[in-house]
Amino acid sequence: MPKSSTPSRERIVAGAADMISRRGLSATSIREMAKHAKAPLGSTYHYFPDGKQQLATEAVRHTGDWVARSLLKELDAGPAAGLNAFLALWRKIVVDTDYHAGCPVLAVAIEEPPADEIPPALTAAAEVFEQWEDLLATSLREHGAGTEQATQIATLIVASVEGTVAMCRAKRSTEPLDRTAVQLQALIATAVGG
Repeated sequence: MPKSSTPSRERIVAGAADMISRRGLSATSIREMAKHAKAPLGSTYHYFPDGKQQLATEAVRHTGDWVARSLLKELDAGPAAGLNAFLALWRKIVVDTDYHAGCPVLAVAIEEPPADEIPPALTAAAEVFEQWEDLLATSLREHGAGTEQATQIATLIVASVEGTVAMCRAKRSTEPLDRTAVQLQALIATAVGG
């Protein structure tokens, strides 16, 4: 079979991340994720034999890595540039999808897990949030913020932006993102003496 006609694992993962960002994890079946990625269900189970949780975990990690790459590229210019990139990334997603999509990491994180277990996708979401916080905190420290202050601001940035993306979807407006951006930029400027 020619390679171009074979659905790639990466395309399935990206499609799953997009579907989860729109509908959440509980409201999305593996069959719907495969269909959204234009992949046969059999191929999806071939790549993800453990099913929906395995695919969701990979989708969360995929999103985490994608955002981290964007942050790293911009954080070289400082935490304010990193924040701007983080905000621009989510603004593009909510606007380009007409407010139908948000963050798949957040979507997985707010799902109610079974009482007797912590699903791997939820663990992956916690790791992704920590990765983003660590990248931001490192940049803040490198640009003059104290260690504890950098950690606290990084957590505030991730929490604020994730919550604001949800608000943008609900209000069908980027105004919450704009307001949050102004305050977070001011906080960064104060923390790094800029």
